Amino acid sequence: TGVTVITAEHDTAGLIGVTANSFNTVSLEPPLILFSLSRRAWSCAPLLGCRGFGINILRDDQRDLSHRFASAGADKWDAVAFRRSARGVPLLDDVLATFECLPHVQHDGGDHVIVVGRVVDFGFDPDGLPLLYFRSHYRAIADEHPVAAP
Repeated sequence: TGVTVITAEHDTAGLIGVTANSFNTVSLEPPLILFSLSRRAWSCAPLLGCRGFGINILRDDQRDLSHRFASAGADKWDAVAFRRSARGVPLLDDVLATFECLPHVQHDGGDHVIVVGRVVDFGFDPDGLPLLYFRSHYRAIADEHPVAAP
């Protein structure tokens, strides 16, 4: 899957960022996306209480951001370049794509919460390549030209 970082800002918990590889599109009309988040993650409760959040799709050279936001502990946001959307959602700079979302609905996913967001804005770089994760390792796109089906 492509590697994403979910970003938000909570009124009392401050900036939130968590690496997720469970990002999917749900619907084009209305534009909906989803990701799942472990209920055990420190960021789960604050993120679920935010007025909006960002989905940041990482570039193939941004493993450091993936690791940074996947770990707990130190200040994840120290020296990380980001901007705030018009709605105040923190979005990472220089990523492959961003989706600004408003909460739509949440579903019980066992030990995870499935979060569905409504996309209200997006941006992308048509020249970049995604950071991919497969079988517990980062990967690259092997062939940019699709093979025709027989």
